[in-house]
Amino acid sequence: MTREWDAATYDRIGAPMTRWGLAVLERLALRGDERVLDAGCGSGRVTAQLLERLPRGSVVALDASTQMIDQARERLAADADRVEFVVADLGRPLPIDGLVDAVLSTATFHWVLDHDALFRNLAAVMRPGAPLVAQCGGGDNLARVRAVMRDLGEAWTPWNFAWPDETKRRLAEAGFDDIHVWLHDEPTEIPPAQVPDFLRTVILGTNLLRRAPEEREPFVGAVAERLADGRLDYVRLNIMARRAGRGPR
Repeated sequence: MTREWDAATYDRIGAPMTRWGLAVLERLALRGDERVLDAGCGSGRVTAQLLERLPRGSVVALDASTQMIDQARERLAADADRVEFVVADLGRPLPIDGLVDAVLSTATFHWVLDHDALFRNLAAVMRPGAPLVAQCGGGDNLARVRAVMRDLGEAWTPWNFAWPDETKRRLAEAGFDDIHVWLHDEPTEIPPAQVPDFLRTVILGTNLLRRAPEEREPFVGAVAERLADGRLDYVRLNIMARRAGRGPR
């Protein structure tokens, strides 16, 4: 189920995602003249830092949310001549003209349920030898949150928290090599006052769409009450790979 995001609230409370994204960006080696796909650019905070590393290059800022793209467009207005903004679903063939020299993605892939299609779609727009550097939720990510949801009668979740072995296989089958995939724990504390907004905007948004409007805030409140300390047990799935074929190394 796709949904529109509250981009303004996400931008205000998204410090954890920005922190993770900047750490992942450090893994992407760039000359400075590449065309890079930011696959799931969100409100554009990490995209802005990516652009700083591309003084002679450009970015394709892609997100499935129109509100996120609007927020990113506003943030990146000073560099608009070097950014292509695209609203698209990573689970479907990507409407991008030409090929990109690299792909960066943070806190996004777990929202795409079909990872076989995800990696095929990325490979289709990458030059041979182009690097893919990404991080998303994986393994036992948010196990505490999911346990609370189950206790409240919500068994359905909208995420694909994949594991390293299956991700390596999918990448290889999609046309990637030089593949490295691993998990690491990323325990994160949300300020208690922000817990309801964080749950509503970042974690529970898709689940709320499945509930009647009058049930949504009580559900957020019930989850928030059980997570009042703001401690979230994030687990990150890290991906580094290259599009197979001859290309710069």
